Amino acid sequence: MTLPDDARAILPEGLLPKGLRPDEVLPKVRAIIHEAALLALPFFRQGERTTARVWNKSGGSPVTEADVTVDAFLKVRLSELLPGAAWLSEETRDDPVRLAHDLVWIVDPIDGTRAFLSGDPDWSIAVALLAHGEPVLGHVAAPVTATLYEAVAGQGATKDGVPIRVSAQAGVAGARVTGPKPMADRIERRLGLGETPGALVRLPRIPSLALRLVRVAEGLVDVGLVSSDARDWDLAGADLILREAGGSVVGLDGRPPVYNRREPIHGELIAVPGALRAEVLAGLG
Repeated sequence: MTLPDDARAILPEGLLPKGLRPDEVLPKVRAIIHEAALLALPFFRQGERTTARVWNKSGGSPVTEADVTVDAFLKVRLSELLPGAAWLSEETRDDPVRLAHDLVWIVDPIDGTRAFLSGDPDWSIAVALLAHGEPVLGHVAAPVTATLYEAVAGQGATKDGVPIRVSAQAGVAGARVTGPKPMADRIERRLGLGETPGALVRLPRIPSLALRLVRVAEGLVDVGLVSSDARDWDLAGADLILREAGGSVVGLDGRPPVYNRREPIHGELIAVPGALRAEVLAGLG
């Protein structure tokens, strides 16, 4: 089973350029992301350092030739697809004009750049489309494994065309957790789980934040923890996928992230199935 291609409910024809039908949007986005992955992969060497040129941005975080190449490609192709949509991405200078737009593409050309440049396969390409401030299309591609996670608002989430669902884990004890160790330590301490062997099953860190969230969506992870300073482009596409798979991303106040604000920065977050939300929040509150 695949997601329906008809995006009429989320993209009324008034928001589409003349000549583009709602049922053409999703296949075209898929094809664009596939091409983007093919641009990135030649720079990647599993277990070895990337062949791409690498430099540091003003804040000290690394960026590679692949990040910039994929970003430029996606900006051109996605903007051609929906010319009325604004743009927000990690590698493009921010334009506040996006704040007044009904449609906004939010993109991380390579989420997990440090993993990419060091030869770790856990990096992704993350794409979301916002309509009136809410994600309505979400895509997270893992190019090394040729995997694509997708969601359309109100139509469910899939991995390579197969529907996905969050885990049925009912309690934090024994839950599989990934993310910052200090946050996991707080949960154990505040819930009194520290003396219980295997109270939390600590999974290896997933470098790509988008992949961390979609692995909660597919039930491989029960609790995904996110430290403060995540950005819209790390979250928006994967957030929708998780929502459509029966989970949620929320801050420590229990509220979902608000996207396309002037400063697209977020505090600590959790990604969880609904059954774990209250207990995890109690462990971090």
